[in-house]
Amino acid sequence: MSYGKQLLAAAFCGTALLLCGCLSTPESAKTVTERSGNMKDVYQFLKDAGVYYIATVDGDQPRVRPFGTIHIFDGKLYIQTGKKKNVSKQLGINGKTELCAMKGDKWIRVSGTLVNDDRREAKVSMLDAYPSLKKMYSPDDGNTQVLYFRDAIATIYSFSGEPVVIRF
Repeated sequence: MSYGKQLLAAAFCGTALLLCGCLSTPESAKTVTERSGNMKDVYQFLKDAGVYYIATVDGDQPRVRPFGTIHIFDGKLYIQTGKKKNVSKQLGINGKTELCAMKGDKWIRVSGTLVNDDRREAKVSMLDAYPSLKKMYSPDDGNTQVLYFRDAIATIYSFSGEPVVIRF
């Protein structure tokens, strides 16, 4: 397994452990640079990465899967899924989530609560941003689901500098 894949696998495992409460980092061990960053920086990082991995909880079992949709609508950061999928059911029970992605020598973790937005215009905006999804979803199909982050904290890490925290 390549070094990059090992690093990514470690990040996923750490995310899952943190999500299920099995692992935590003491406040005294954290060295971060807090900045009034921009949600657009988080969006651009995830968009450039192409694929991110989102973690949910299924009972007491962490679940992680790849996603690719990321969109800004109405001043909020959105993802998209189908209501028939397990991820949707898990988020309906517990909207707290964490995602991670890697781009070059940096990686990002975003934690927060995903909130369902059933407005048609939110669904249309997402599908317009990802036209290929229109083969599987439509705003009125009863399956398309868009969710936005509330109380989100994004941390961008690298091997060459201190972590940067962005709250939105």
